Amino acid sequence: MKFVHQRELLNEDDTVVIHCSQTCNIRLMNDRNFRSYKNGGRHTYYGGAFEDFPARIKVPSSGNWNITIDTVTRKAISVTRKPDFTYKIKIIRNKDK
Repeated sequence: MKFVHQRELLNEDDTVVIHCSQTCNIRLMNDRNFRSYKNGGRHTYYGGAFEDFPARIKVPSSGNWNITIDTVTRKAISVTRKPDFTYKIKIIRNKDK
């Protein structure tokens, strides 16, 4: 499966904003769940399938978070191939923290 990945240090109540050129799955996961996702295992995440953009996901707690975007069903994993869609990830920082 082709997917894009970005790891960020985020604070609680920051917002991840994603624009994508087509329907996609967006996942916001901690490191443990990201490792499981990469290896094809069970994982939990915030987000889901999005058709309308921008997609917005509120960060539930402070720490390191992994953002992934994919548009295909899970088959073989390849992080070295470029995705065949365009995307933009923006972080809106909560100024109250």
